[in-house]
Amino acid sequence: MSTPTDTATDPTPPGDERDDPRLALLRGMVRIRRFEERCVELYSAERIRGFMHLCVGEEAVAVGLVGALAAEDAVVSTYREHGHALARGVPMSAVLAEMFGRASGCSRGRGGSMHLFDVSRRFYGGNAIVGGGLPIAVGLALADALRGHPVVTACLFGDGAVAEGEFHESLNLAALWRLPVLFCCENNRYAMGTALEFEHAQTDLALRAASYGMPAWPVDGMDPEAVAEATQRALATIRSGSGPCFLEMRTYRFRAHSMYDPDRYRDRAEVARWKDQDPVDRLRARMVRDGGLDGASWDRLVAAVDEEIEAAVAAAEAGPLEPVEDLTRFVYAEPS
Repeated sequence: MSTPTDTATDPTPPGDERDDPRLALLRGMVRIRRFEERCVELYSAERIRGFMHLCVGEEAVAVGLVGALAAEDAVVSTYREHGHALARGVPMSAVLAEMFGRASGCSRGRGGSMHLFDVSRRFYGGNAIVGGGLPIAVGLALADALRGHPVVTACLFGDGAVAEGEFHESLNLAALWRLPVLFCCENNRYAMGTALEFEHAQTDLALRAASYGMPAWPVDGMDPEAVAEATQRALATIRSGSGPCFLEMRTYRFRAHSMYDPDRYRDRAEVARWKDQDPVDRLRARMVRDGGLDGASWDRLVAAVDEEIEAAVAAAEAGPLEPVEDLTRFVYAEPS
């Protein structure tokens, strides 16, 4: 499916982000967190419909991993991809327009929350099928390798995907063919409502990936600096021609699996313990302690993000609906 041209870009980051990369990480996480909190309000008011899966608590993975990629690299994501799309540079207005079902959305309003897509940024979904992005990532990496393009394909997926057959097939092929794939498992400990220990006999998912002969290691997925460092290390290995790498991002989602999920399968005390490791709060506290952030700077950052979000909501809602006569477009390939 083709995507509409969108030349909008995010507001220019403050100049001091170049002096302290942590400020860019913090700003990125705040954008994702505040965006999704606004989406909850919009969903509750029925201005957003359909399924919606939030990544609140997992923002460090999005900004640390996606932010470390080059513009030429590819990203294959999951249905919990708002943060990945925003970190990749997909305009917030295009993401919201998609969720409102507007033709100005990044997938022309046809995909909604679970199917964000932007070929101009090599962001290939958004995939509603658990593990469905894994073989797509292998195919993209193979195509780039055959064309001699020195780029990496980053594939994000959850711990539930590790139980799927395509996980093993994809890692095996990528390792056999030494393909430039960065496999990134966002292990939030729950596949929908099934806890990790009830889903996998071997809960060390990095160890399972290592059995395919690729470098694999766990990462503190609640720390954006740790995520960025691990990603840079993995990318250097892949770009050297050594083949794929696997990162197990050990993280946690603070909200339920989806907006329809009553979330009765988790102990409240467990959720509270993980919230003590909130990636936004941890990085903010570290920067305050080091003298890299003060109260006024924090207030300005949040205010700028909120202003961006409200502008994106207004732009998205003003977007056009797709004409009825166009509804059968893209069902089949159009003649060139």
